[in-house]
Amino acid sequence: MAACAASVVLVAAGMPARSATDTGLQASVCPGGLVAESRCLSGRDEQGAYVWLAVPPFWSGTLVVHAHGGPELGPPKAGRAKEDLQRWSIWNRAGYAFAGSGYRQGGVAVTSAAEDIERARSLFVAAFGQPRRTVLHGQSWGAGVAAKAAEIATVRAASGAAPMPYDAVLLTSGVLGGGTGSYDFRLDLRVVYEAVCRNHPPAEEAPYPLWQGLPPDRELTRTELALRVDACTGLNLKPVDRSPLQQSRLDTITRVVRIDARSLQGHIAWGTWHFQDIVFKRLGGRNPFGNLGVRYTGSADDEALNAAVARYAADPSARADFAADADLSGRIGVPVLTMHAVGDPTAFVELESFFRARMQQGGSVERLVQIYTDDHEHSYLSDAQYVSAMAAVMAWIERGDKPTPQAVAANCAQVAARFDPSKGCRWLPDYQPAPMAERVPLR
Repeated sequence: MAACAASVVLVAAGMPARSATDTGLQASVCPGGLVAESRCLSGRDEQGAYVWLAVPPFWSGTLVVHAHGGPELGPPKAGRAKEDLQRWSIWNRAGYAFAGSGYRQGGVAVTSAAEDIERARSLFVAAFGQPRRTVLHGQSWGAGVAAKAAEIATVRAASGAAPMPYDAVLLTSGVLGGGTGSYDFRLDLRVVYEAVCRNHPPAEEAPYPLWQGLPPDRELTRTELALRVDACTGLNLKPVDRSPLQQSRLDTITRVVRIDARSLQGHIAWGTWHFQDIVFKRLGGRNPFGNLGVRYTGSADDEALNAAVARYAADPSARADFAADADLSGRIGVPVLTMHAVGDPTAFVELESFFRARMQQGGSVERLVQIYTDDHEHSYLSDAQYVSAMAAVMAWIERGDKPTPQAVAANCAQVAARFDPSKGCRWLPDYQPAPMAERVPLR
């Protein structure tokens, strides 16, 4: 454990939960992948969110509160928090306790999700007692949720309303542009895609403003959307099987919007149903997205492309309301470490530049360290890299040793001998991402 966390104090976790019956949670069989004899509790919190808690048989005393990505649409799913515990079993295997929430509602509701993970932490305290340390971990969209939770807690602590419940924040593969910064490029994708493909919506359907995502009265399945994308671009075909026109269309879309072809289908879907959720469920049909004045470049004929794309002006009140829920202030009163793959096809790495600027504006940039890996994945990188990042966080909060990317990379070789040696460590200690404006045109 010495390679995994600083000042480890092992605590037996075999004792009964102190007040589990008061929490409404029940003892549950832990999912596969956790250490044998780990203890798990699960159930629904007072707001209806599904919660899973887990403590390994010998606990370091540190709790990891996890905010999952997505967001998923529809009602809460009973299995989501359990799946997160299993997927992030690395925390259990490294000696950390786990608390995770499946969120009480689906959709793009950042503040609500931040409140849900704070309740999961409170349930853990009620069941197992106060941890020695608590680290807030956010993954993907959940990184924005975790950052929002840390900001809310910072404001409350500064006002004297409640002590700061978190000692540090770890954000991995984060969608860290807030709502407005992270979603603008999906409007770019929708308008460029429609200018090129003209099948979402197709000509036989009545047109609608693309910022709506999909009108509530329209029926469209994800399979049907995938068939539209494939018909236009040959996305799911091997390159040799695409027609020259399909390849040209695919090249135009990916070059202009600057996204990896692997993520095209996902972003089109999010720009459809997530936009629908934001516009009609959160904003009463108002438009938070605009692209007036944006010049799109990278096609074979930029003049023709810019003449063809649809143009929209955002409703200022809608954008302000969306920002109030989903944007970040950059004011976080504890250490923050971010970890991002430079080739992330889903949450592009330039979002880290946006987040650093926001932390600068919020007066918290001195508490921010950002580290990068030579990976080209989004959902999961390697056990050794996550454990190394957490070890750096623990050294920071235990001893005041603010980490450097070089130090994290150097320690990872020792960690990799125990955790995930086949995948190992791929740090890029000297990497710095380009400004966000080089990836997404300013507006």
